[in-house]
Amino acid sequence: MEFTTKVQIPVQKDGITYKNRILLLGSCFADEIGRYLQDYRFRVMVNPFGTLYNPVSIANSLERLADGKEFTEQDIVANNRICTSFYHHSSIYGLSAGEFLTKANAALQKSARFFREADTFIITLGTAYIYKHIVRDIIVSNCHKVKASEFERKLLTPEECTGELQRIVSILQKKSGAIPRKIIFTISPIRHLKDGAHGNQISKSTLLLGTETLLGNAFAEAAGRDERVSLHYFPSYEIMMDELRDYRFYDTDMLHPSGTAAEYIFERFKTGFIDGSCYPLMKEAIRLTKAMKHRPLFPESGEYEAFRKKLEQDLETFNKKTDICQEKRY
Repeated sequence: MEFTTKVQIPVQKDGITYKNRILLLGSCFADEIGRYLQDYRFRVMVNPFGTLYNPVSIANSLERLADGKEFTEQDIVANNRICTSFYHHSSIYGLSAGEFLTKANAALQKSARFFREADTFIITLGTAYIYKHIVRDIIVSNCHKVKASEFERKLLTPEECTGELQRIVSILQKKSGAIPRKIIFTISPIRHLKDGAHGNQISKSTLLLGTETLLGNAFAEAAGRDERVSLHYFPSYEIMMDELRDYRFYDTDMLHPSGTAAEYIFERFKTGFIDGSCYPLMKEAIRLTKAMKHRPLFPESGEYEAFRKKLEQDLETFNKKTDICQEKRY
């Protein structure tokens, strides 16, 4: 007897393996999925500019990674001595302009290198609402508590959403070189109730329509499409709405999925998009991750020293199995 409506997810023939380099961009649900992949010790980079919510900001960030254009003083937003930029989440900041630019450009160089080598991109769309800074004439990734009067707020149309998603695909097509690239789009299951319940549904619907149009066009025109880039969709929003439609699967804010829900959604992602040959290694990886997070009561003891040396040996063995050198981790 079934008590939920199961969302069908076709198993990918060319599933993710430990050889892939995976870049995740988007809402805080991208951070959530990214943490699971990191705990399983895949080669992963998550939101190098911080959390991104709308398709325009995600496309702009990919463009910056592709071009490697450094940030300058003209990009800085200063608020109460905190320096950041409209391209970054507020978690990325400096206490002076020089400190911020040093940190931001060092991170940009590192993430741009990863971008050039990445072959799998997981794009999590959070909202179709965008904020345009009137004076600078740019769509911002974060308003940083700047006065609301400095922004114009707009809901993307489904057509505009499709256009931005196509821009994402075009950037990866141009920069793919000899690397075949897979793009997995998904809609975040996190609700944005600051727009109201109705506004949240309109926003999510816009993202769904935009994504469906992109994928429909892509498959309809497959014969003329650059086959170095393949497009896919993972229904995380649909799983939350249909399989987990109960408030017990939400966190205490009633907006974010609970830990149980996030784990369930990742398991559904795993069965659809991660190659089954990786499952034994994933079990080994999560054991190592838990061991690395262990905090000893007596770190000076001989027992802990033996535990640490054994862990180092196990990590080295695991890295050899997955053909990953420790210094290549990001």
